[in-house]
Amino acid sequence: MLTIVAVVDGTMITRFTPFLLFPESKEPPRVIRYLGDVLPYAIGGLLVVYALRNTDLTGPTRGIPELVALLVVVVLHLWRHSMILSIAGGTIAYMLLVQFVF
Repeated sequence: MLTIVAVVDGTMITRFTPFLLFPESKEPPRVIRYLGDVLPYAIGGLLVVYALRNTDLTGPTRGIPELVALLVVVVLHLWRHSMILSIAGGTIAYMLLVQFVF
């Protein structure tokens, strides 16, 4: 029971604190606006590095499933500008390629 209370408290604190510190009626500090601009791209870059870190270019598939999935992600993102759709589409494409093609 104490664990559940601690998790709920932690979640509520992390969810509500930004709204208390930076109300909508007040302009947020410059550093917060900067982080809001650059962090999505940094997280996207980290996700790409993390996803491709163990790609074996000398193995039997030579990284082709990963490359195709990466292209699916890029095309979907350029088409719909939706990160969730892009990530889901790339994941589905990769899993289909690995399971049924390679």
